[in-house]
Amino acid sequence: MAGVAAPVRLLLTRPQAQADDWARRMATLGVPTVSFPLIDIEPADDPAPIAAAWSALPDTDLAMFVSPNAVEHFFDRRPDGAPWPDRTWAATVGPGSARALIERGVPAARLVQPPAGSDSLDSEHLWPELVRVAGADWSGRRALLVRGDGGREWLGDRLRDAGAEVGAVGVYRRACPQLSTETGALLRAALEAPERHIWLFSSSEAIGHLEALEKGTREPGSFGDPAPLAPPAWGRVRALATHERIAVRAQTLGVGHVVLVRPEAEAVAAGFRMLSGSTLESST
Repeated sequence: MAGVAAPVRLLLTRPQAQADDWARRMATLGVPTVSFPLIDIEPADDPAPIAAAWSALPDTDLAMFVSPNAVEHFFDRRPDGAPWPDRTWAATVGPGSARALIERGVPAARLVQPPAGSDSLDSEHLWPELVRVAGADWSGRRALLVRGDGGREWLGDRLRDAGAEVGAVGVYRRACPQLSTETGALLRAALEAPERHIWLFSSSEAIGHLEALEKGTREPGSFGDPAPLAPPAWGRVRALATHERIAVRAQTLGVGHVVLVRPEAEAVAAGFRMLSGSTLESST
């Protein structure tokens, strides 16, 4: 009797904490997943700048959080009993970051993010919302970018052009993960059987890490294999990307099938359905 074909799985490449959250949400939509984080998140080495940022927050007009990790590591250093200041807007581009801010006590009325129907969730679509709620003239106002080690300067440049004093605080560090025997085997399986895997990319940096890790698996003897792995057929790989820049980076790597989706569970499930040809049923 012929064996039953293995199901197509969605590879979650976000940092582990976000991958776990996505796995739970995708399970409610019937999407089989496996976590394969392509970015490790580590706390910033020096907590003093974060403490200083919290001290200055009551005099800050805007705090922009680039990711759920930015929210988590900034609020991990919140002084005991410190409320969110009444004057301070909290901005972000993604629904995951917005949920994290609200869960930590930021009033929804002080939260700014791109409209739900935006073509893309990014700084370019956030800026008009900031202008709408706080005005186009930021002269004499202070803004804080809460992020990892580095990042895009587009929004900071717009705020400076509008007259704001813009600072930044790094609350975490990103790193390329080290493959274990288990994750090394998973990577090989995903590249050797691309028809059974679909990647979910939410970071261009993660794709760069994937490229580096894949090259490592081709070294003789890596992960117990006596011979190097042949270069992957990237053209057979399928992926979902949550932003146009990320899709372009995946295509630059050579990924043959890339679908652009919003970073929301239902949109990702629909993209997975389209690429895999499977029929998904919600368990809720």
